[in-house]
Amino acid sequence: MFIFILRMEFFLHGAVFSSLPVPELSSEFIVQDFAFIMVIAAIMLFITHKLKQSMVIGYLLAGMIIGPYTPPFSLIQNVETVNVFAELGIIMLLFVIGIEFPIAKLKQIGKISMIVGLTESIGTMLITFFVAQNLGFSVFDSMFLALAMSITSTVVTIKVLEEMGKIKERSSILILGVLIVEDIIAITALAILQSIAVASDNDISIIPISISIAIAIVFIGSILILGSRFLPAMIDRIGKTNDYALLLIVILGLAFGLSFIANILGLSVVIGAFLAGVLVAESKSATIAKVITIPLRDVFSALFFISIGALVNVSVIPMFIIPAMILILTAFATKLILVLAVLSKSKFDNIERLRAGLGLATAKGEMSLVIAKGGQDVGAITSSVLPILSVVTIITSFACPYIIRFAQNIGSSKTDNKIDEEKKA
Repeated sequence: MFIFILRMEFFLHGAVFSSLPVPELSSEFIVQDFAFIMVIAAIMLFITHKLKQSMVIGYLLAGMIIGPYTPPFSLIQNVETVNVFAELGIIMLLFVIGIEFPIAKLKQIGKISMIVGLTESIGTMLITFFVAQNLGFSVFDSMFLALAMSITSTVVTIKVLEEMGKIKERSSILILGVLIVEDIIAITALAILQSIAVASDNDISIIPISISIAIAIVFIGSILILGSRFLPAMIDRIGKTNDYALLLIVILGLAFGLSFIANILGLSVVIGAFLAGVLVAESKSATIAKVITIPLRDVFSALFFISIGALVNVSVIPMFIIPAMILILTAFATKLILVLAVLSKSKFDNIERLRAGLGLATAKGEMSLVIAKGGQDVGAITSSVLPILSVVTIITSFACPYIIRFAQNIGSSKTDNKIDEEKKA
């Protein structure tokens, strides 16, 4: 009954919104929308910075303020502007993330990081899917929710560890390795889920699933094996010209080009953008490429999170507190238990295991929202998923710094004494 009421509510809201006159998409409206987006974002980012909260929270709240669902009126003239900004934001965000992951680094993740990452990600997906099904969500809603809840926010988690000066701790290095594994699983799984949703038209069968998985594997494999032989060398030749404008245009062309090809193949633009970043990371010009693309990443990632907030119907958010909390607690408990179980026979001591478990169990953020937007883009999910994951992101991003600080303070005196003894030895 609870889910039935939610879906009726969204049906009515969707019907009302779709009946509104949509202004023609013109340069005047785009400039106006962009101006409101950046001004409100700057104000909210300043507030969250003062409160020492994640920038993701500020961007989401800015989007909710300017969005078409926020009374008494919308500051955005055309919702299509928001969707365009979101798509550009996804591509740039995942492209720059890909630059952090050269193939050599992916090979050096470490056996323990791969085992922990695969176990806790898959385990969390399965249990969260079961819980979502029991809450009354559809199969595809449950699948996208399960994938989104299985991913820890890399941005929020790393930022907190850096601020605490704990980024070089053994438990933190393990967390970073597992985060890499999680991101790769999420990007690959999203591409497969989207193609399954499109191919099967909500009628799940083995044939479209097999075809989708095969397409994803062939695309990823061909890019990593063939593309890595030629494209990095080409990027290096361009880098030697010291023409940074030319280098920027070339790598952006690569990012959007592979995203376009992925889209044609029925895969997510996310996988194309990420693989483009990996190819750039293979070149000797990767450091320069990262430096010149970071400003673009910051702008477009801000636009992405703001656009996600703008697409959330704030009037029905209170209705999602209960399912959001159930999903948060489910994912938190599952991740913590699985991480502790896998690490129980490792060389990590009890304190390091607990720190790694709590660090990986808390924050949800950028990738969870990318997954939600990906499901929405192919029409695979209902309108309830995006608001739920937005609520999840806000709650977990707010709680993350406190939980990680609590974890790092556990046995801190014993750890400091151990370090001093090792230095003396």
